[in-house]
Amino acid sequence: MASASTAVLRTEARLLSREPGVLFWIITFPTLLMVILGLIPGFDEPDTALGGRRVIDLYVPVAALLAVITAGLQAMPPVLIGYRERGILRRMSTTPVRPTTLLVSQLVLLGGAALASAVLAIAVGRIAFGVALPGQITGYLVALVLSTAGALALGGLVCAIASTQKAGQAIGSALFFPSMFTGGVWLPVQAMPDLLRDIVGYSPMGAASEALDAAMRGGWPHWADLGVMALWTLVLTAGAARWFRWE
Repeated sequence: MASASTAVLRTEARLLSREPGVLFWIITFPTLLMVILGLIPGFDEPDTALGGRRVIDLYVPVAALLAVITAGLQAMPPVLIGYRERGILRRMSTTPVRPTTLLVSQLVLLGGAALASAVLAIAVGRIAFGVALPGQITGYLVALVLSTAGALALGGLVCAIASTQKAGQAIGSALFFPSMFTGGVWLPVQAMPDLLRDIVGYSPMGAASEALDAAMRGGWPHWADLGVMALWTLVLTAGAARWFRWE
């Protein structure tokens, strides 16, 4: 079973490597967007409204969140729903390799790609714009792992409730843009009006943005933000497990 699971993981990794578009949007695009924003006049200058920080300082964790959102809502659903439509999951259920092995492989690969994207964003932000490294690295990793788990759990729920690839793409896109908003892609959460910031903080990506920002500044992420992310991950995972169909 272990060798079979490894073989599935290797096969899925090989298939993913043949999808440069997917890898571009997960790994490269978030950092590229961050660089473009960093070149906007004024974005690399301290802002008193942000406590003396620069806008580009806020966009390093935002780039990481954009990667996990893309992995969960744009990359995973087409693959798993496509496998189900073609009967691959049903056929796997009759072999010693269970369909869950395929699911775990997708989570490992897409989660790894999202984490690699976060590392790239931190490195480029530091080299190109002098953005400080996370002051609380352990807290940053905890928040990043939780945000990745939440995004992939949301993608799993999309796979569970969508009957076709087209439906999965439509649902994923409908969730993708609000997730980008709450994650601070268009406007960093820390720059939002207080009321909107409080509301966004109850969303998985909004809480993730707050937690990552706190760790970037050297403090441990607020337990409330970590709790919101953990609760969303548990609820979304439970929903995905409850409604997911192998055929």
